[in-house]
Amino acid sequence: MSTKKLGFWILTALVVGNMVGTGIFMLPGSLRSVASPLGVISAWLVTGFGVLTLALVFGNLSLRKPHLTGGPQLYAKELFKSGSKMATLSGFMSTWGYWIGSLIGNIAVITSFAGYLSTFFPILLSQAELFTMGEFTLKVGNALTFIVCTVLLWGVHFIVLQGANGAGKINFIATAAKVISFFLFIVIGLFAFEKANIMPFVAPTVNEIGQSVGLLGQVNSAAVITLWAFIGVESAVVFGSRAKRQVDVKRATVLGLFIALAIYIGISTLVMGLLPHDQLVTSEKPLIDAFSTVTGPVGGQILAAIGLVSFFGSTIGWIMLSAEVPYQAAKQGMFMPQFLKTNKNGMPVFSMIVTNAVGQLFIFSTISSSISAAFQFMIVVATLSYLVPYLISSLFQLKLVITGDTYADGKGRIADGIIAAFALLYSIWVIYAGTADLKTFSMGVILLLSSLLFYKWVQPVASVNEN
Repeated sequence: MSTKKLGFWILTALVVGNMVGTGIFMLPGSLRSVASPLGVISAWLVTGFGVLTLALVFGNLSLRKPHLTGGPQLYAKELFKSGSKMATLSGFMSTWGYWIGSLIGNIAVITSFAGYLSTFFPILLSQAELFTMGEFTLKVGNALTFIVCTVLLWGVHFIVLQGANGAGKINFIATAAKVISFFLFIVIGLFAFEKANIMPFVAPTVNEIGQSVGLLGQVNSAAVITLWAFIGVESAVVFGSRAKRQVDVKRATVLGLFIALAIYIGISTLVMGLLPHDQLVTSEKPLIDAFSTVTGPVGGQILAAIGLVSFFGSTIGWIMLSAEVPYQAAKQGMFMPQFLKTNKNGMPVFSMIVTNAVGQLFIFSTISSSISAAFQFMIVVATLSYLVPYLISSLFQLKLVITGDTYADGKGRIADGIIAAFALLYSIWVIYAGTADLKTFSMGVILLLSSLLFYKWVQPVASVNEN
């Protein structure tokens, strides 16, 4: 079995690569539609602070509880009596939601890859009909998109099976390329920045029902959107058992967050200054449109190429993470023991096959617009499933502070308690804001409850033997 471990920079690349994916290409338009420029920047700072407290909680727990590897969802069982049925059930349900959210998010990245590939191969957008069966009509573009997504999914599946270290190095190269490209875009964009486009800098906006929304309301709405951009900040924690040093997990998490935040604020601000408000909020590809104002039509192709590199790197990272989550949970006795099976390279082969097979089912959404609409809704629901492990991690950190567990010398106890309290309040706030819609809340509950159909196959850790 492979014993190669992941170093600091590869862990950092996984954090940045998993965060800076599809969101950066679409969020500038979405944010500007609900907030003024000051509201957008404020939302990034508020979300950045909230996620920073979470990142510090993740990093601290990885050092204080190094045996609990595999992701923040595993801390759920630690909130209950060790070995109790509630401990196992809570850990399983939390893992289930996080796992489904991860694999759906990965398919969102893969379908975005196909979308940007159409810049170079317009036939992917062809509306020519292949055949009709009843009310269903398969078009050439949809069929080709389905093939591209399927090849990317299983191609990366094969790459990752060769070992975490090798896949991590490829992800590092892709992430380094896109980070450098984004910072170059920021520098180039400064020369074409139009101050008039961001004026008025602070002003009320109008929501979908015609009500005026002030700055605080704008930040509230925009901060829920910006959270999607930070999903993946816990990536280094998920791969904690594969890290060369546990201290690298915390450092990679915090550094990765700051790199991503710098990119997000820089890109969002520049895009608002490069495109007039009306054009920005209606653009389907705001980043490309903004870049084109600086470089001309060739800019769109340059950015599309950057997008392809970005999405490819993110696909590697998310496939690794999606398969690692149930594998590590199974090692803790909180998931079906079949997910423990690994190949000669130490990769969770059964988990990867099941994870990507389920992902393949979601790829079918590319052949029908009606299925696609349902898939987009599932992304929103799945995103909320990440918030439960985030909240649980904060509660677990507070539990350690209150009980004094791992704080024999008392060092850092008060500071860790304050950070955990902020992280808990942030998690509660975003969950409240994100589930204000009853339909979304109901679907999120159904997603978690669906795990009960499989709970009977979970075995206590004492009876689980890794294959």
